Amino acid sequence: MGNREDIQALGKRIGQSIIGQEAMIERLLLGLLGNGHLLVEGLPGLAKTRAIKSLAKNLEASLSRIQFTPDLLPSDITGSEVYFSEAGKGEFKFQEGPVFANLILADEINRAPAKVQSALLEAMEERQVTVGGQSHPLPALFLVMATQNPIEQEGTYPLPEAQLDRFLMHVRVDYPDANSEVAIMELVRSEEKEPHAKSAEEQKLAADVVLAARREISEVAVSKAVEDYIVALVMATRYPDKIDPELAKWIQVGASPRGVIGLDKVSRAHAWLKGRDFVTPDDVQAIVHDVFRHRLVLSYEAHAGGITADQAVDRIVEKVATA
Repeated sequence: MGNREDIQALGKRIGQSIIGQEAMIERLLLGLLGNGHLLVEGLPGLAKTRAIKSLAKNLEASLSRIQFTPDLLPSDITGSEVYFSEAGKGEFKFQEGPVFANLILADEINRAPAKVQSALLEAMEERQVTVGGQSHPLPALFLVMATQNPIEQEGTYPLPEAQLDRFLMHVRVDYPDANSEVAIMELVRSEEKEPHAKSAEEQKLAADVVLAARREISEVAVSKAVEDYIVALVMATRYPDKIDPELAKWIQVGASPRGVIGLDKVSRAHAWLKGRDFVTPDDVQAIVHDVFRHRLVLSYEAHAGGITADQAVDRIVEKVATA
């Protein structure tokens, strides 16, 4: 099989243990292929943690789960220099923290204070950790999936917009439908009966396949018309008054240049995953909500009127002419 077929097969294997969340699985693959990080928001019990654990089980990659709590320290994530003494001689050696794994699950990231969030977000952006004047590079295959609970407000530290901007996509996870709920019950029953029946060891996908897939995605063609469409969507978030007076009342701050980069990266990954070597406007529209959702700062008027970022993006897509 080629790299694309291998990645598609990886998605199907994850889907066998994550029922009713096809969109989240696809976004997880797009983040992996786009070499970006995901912020996943959803109510408890919607398989957010299970999804990245399933990805790690089916991929030759190490997984670190970091439970964010108010008393967490930056060194608990990045690691620190530890004093070792041997044969009467002592020296400081860097002991790697959990961030040095390939896949990082940052559970409930908004429950830790800003200093800890910044330590993780710096590692995400720079792909390295600096301690004691020494820089330590992170693995080439490196994906952070941070989760947050949308209904929990007490004891949380919401991420500032500048830090949210570092996530490639902000994925919303909804409840599965009734048929999926039945399938979930049956799956859990079967796992209880035969907890070790299916071993994924034989099916693990090599990390090199993902890196090779990224190289193929970099060759996916984006026409001038589609480039102009991507830029037009971003410009509509910055100057909404030029396309719609109602939209201008909703958006206070638009997407940064990372929005352009994100749309380009993820739309190319989406086209590649669908078996094409060129990007269409449909690819852009399929992922624009996930790329823009966390990059828009809505006005007080929008919040008062119950307008969401998704509704604002809907209006932008409606008003901006396709390529």
